[in-house]
Amino acid sequence: MNYFPTLMNLKNIKTQLFSIIKIISSILIPSAIALELWNIQTITNNYQLPIANILNPALILAHIALSAHFIEAIIASIYAPSKNQPAIKYGVYTFFVGTVGLLELFDNDQEKELKGKD
Repeated sequence: MNYFPTLMNLKNIKTQLFSIIKIISSILIPSAIALELWNIQTITNNYQLPIANILNPALILAHIALSAHFIEAIIASIYAPSKNQPAIKYGVYTFFVGTVGLLELFDNDQEKELKGKD
């Protein structure tokens, strides 16, 4: 038995993992936005969140995730034109999928370079 995965299996695992991360991230980021909007709405109307002690860690994670995704989106929209991608479209895409969007942006360029050398 061969216990070491081949290169083709690693590439297949990578695409499957990226797909799963994209789906999960595309659900969690809008959820984080909704949680943030709900928090802002309760603050502006002087309400108390119903289960504030439980939601505080979730709000902290939402702040961190949204900030990180926003920074990644800015980076992607800056570098996208140099990779022949539309800046706004790729920035929004990267905001919702996160680091996977950046990895795809730079991975496509590396694959083209490797194919050009062969």
